Order: sequence, then C-alpha cells, then structure tokens
Amino acid sequence: MRQKIRAWLKRKIPYLIILTLFLFWALFFFWPRIIITIHSGEAGVLYWLFLGGTETDHVYSEGFYVIAPWDKMYIYNVRVQTVLHDLEVLTNRGLPIQLKLAIRFQPEYETLGVLHQEVGPDYINTIIVPDIDSVLRKNLGHQNPEDIYVNKENILTKIIVNALNELGQKYVNMHSIVIRKVVLPEPIKQAIEEKLVEEQRYQTYDFKLKKEEKEAERRVIEATGIANKRRIEAAGIRDYQQIISETLDEKMLKWHGIDASLKLSESENAKVIVIGAGKNGLPIIGNIPFESNEPPPLPNK
Repeated sequence: MRQKIRAWLKRKIPYLIILTLFLFWALFFFWPRIIITIHSGEAGVLYWLFLGGTETDHVYSEGFYVIAPWDKMYIYNVRVQTVLHDLEVLTNRGLPIQLKLAIRFQPEYETLGVLHQEVGPDYINTIIVPDIDSVLRKNLGHQNPEDIYVNKENILTKIIVNALNELGQKYVNMHSIVIRKVVLPEPIKQAIEEKLVEEQRYQTYDFKLKKEEKEAERRVIEATGIANKRRIEAAGIRDYQQIISETLDEKMLKWHGIDASLKLSESENAKVIVIGAGKNGLPIIGNIPFESNEPPPLPNK
C-alpha cells in the first residue's frame, strides 16, 4: 500500500509543485485585498460582493482585518483636514473677484458608511467644494466689490456661516471656511484704496473739528463759571458791606477804637505816649524813638 502511495506521489509531484506555486502566487497577489490594516486616524467601510453590498451600519475602526479577496475595504481619513481652494466670483457690477479659501472639515464617523454609499471617496470634490462655490456665488453676486473687499457689515462672515450650515447636513462636519485673501482687479483695488484713504482723512478732519468744538465749549463753560464766581463774590461783598453799614454806628466805632488803643498800649515792642485827645475823644498814640535816658517832654497845653 505504501509503495502504491509513493508511486502515486512520484507521478503527482510535478502537479503538486505547480499547485503550491500557484497558491503562493495567488496569496502574494491577493495579500493586499485579504490582509487589511487601518492605521491611526482612519476608518474603514466594507463592501460585500455577495452579501448585500456596502455595510452602512458598521464602521471599522483602527486595527488589523482579514477579508475575502472578492470583498473590498474602503479606508477614509477621519481626521480634521484642510483643503485650499481658489474661487472667482462676479459681483453685481460684473467685476470679477478672486477668493482664496482654506476649508477645514471632518467626515462624520458614525455616518461614514452612508457617505461612502451615497457620495463616495471623492466627496471633497463631489459635495464640499461645489457646494461652497454655489453658496458663495449666489450670495456674493448681489454685493458691491468694495463691500466685499472691506467685509462691510460682516458680509463675508454671514455668507460663510450660511455655507457651513448647508454643508453640515451632508455627513461632513464643517469646522471653518477661512478667506485667506481677496484679490480684485488692480484698477478697482487702487480706486477702493484711494477712497478708503480719503475717508480716513475726512474722519481725521471731522475728529479735529469735534475736538475744537469741545474745547470751545469747555472754554465757554470755564469763562461762564469764572463770571458766575466773580458775580457771587461781588454779591457777597455787597451784602457784607450792606450788613456792616446797617449795624456799625458811632458808639460801635468808639468801642473798637478804645479796644485797639488798649491792645497797642499793652504791646512790649512799642513805647506808647498819650498826647491828648484825638478826634471823637480817642487818645492819640505814637511810637517816638529817642536815645537819651531823660523822659520825653510833655506837650504844651
């Protein structure tokens, strides 16, 4: 029995070698379709050839998978991505404006199978870029070039928000659309810049005029305040003099004169001499310096 098996193997060895080589060749050829590696930041969608097509209810995460060679795994980048895009738009005056955009987006992980089935791997050029172009053209076509160039009343910002809202409903998370640069035809650009310079000059001149007006108002207020202060002071002096004139009589004056004479007579730095009676009966007081030790002469009666 063994001899028959050995004889059969000897006869079949060439065929076995050919079969083994064929298997190795098939394994080598189909290896990338059988052994699937999903790297970091990626996700996979599996297409079953005989079992219903695209698997939309399951997303394959990072890892190592073995599938049949007739099935296919589609691998997507699920990280935040940035695409640079240039767009030319005609304004309401028929003037072209070129916008240089930076589009930041990320496919939704949970709906990646539906995105693959309904849109496909080239979804960037299928829905993202065309939809952004459509929204921008539709909204910017009614605007003036100058308003777009200076982003008057946040025109560009509002249009970008509208574009983000529309694209956010198509299995993609739109993070931002950044307008890197707005390019106008050179003559239009120069005209707008000259107009902006003139507006700045006018605003500076208007500011100076308002400043001078404020300064003039301040001076008027200050002069008015000084006049009011002086008028109040004059009224106070007038009232004071009126009160004094009403209360000060001859007896009061004599009393003040006597009081002042007493204070002078008590002074240590003066030599007081009473010469006689002055006007209104008040004494005459003087400070007469002399060098001799003799007493000063008495006045003649």
